[in-house]
Amino acid sequence: MNDCCEQKTSNRTPPQRFRCPVNGKEYGPVGLKTILHHLAEPWKKGLGGQSYYFCTDKDCEVVYFGLDNSVIPKSELRTCVGIKEQHPERLVCYCFGVSYAVAVSDGVVVDFVKEKTKQSLCSCETSNPSGHCCLKDFPKQ
Repeated sequence: MNDCCEQKTSNRTPPQRFRCPVNGKEYGPVGLKTILHHLAEPWKKGLGGQSYYFCTDKDCEVVYFGLDNSVIPKSELRTCVGIKEQHPERLVCYCFGVSYAVAVSDGVVVDFVKEKTKQSLCSCETSNPSGHCCLKDFPKQ
């Protein structure tokens, strides 16, 4: 007998890449924990129950989006998303507050961040809006 009120669970794994509903490009996943740490008012969003993705396109206002095509634009965050900005004071490392300008001018900073990351003294999952390590975002020397 089939119970129409029974909650159905899905064993499907969410896709590793999903298209941003605004620019149509594919992006990788980001954890809910990360999003909650960057939203200006997370208690008002009612997030959860689906997978979310991080849009890295600097020309797109969307930062996070869900499988249901819901979007979270830059304007709803309390964090400035460095990879979506062009000014020299944009952050490239959120864990240690390193701006692009400092990363370019101080050769020691990259070694410092690498060392602290190796020692697990970073907090990329919650500090970086992407939820990933920032080392790939540093300017190439």
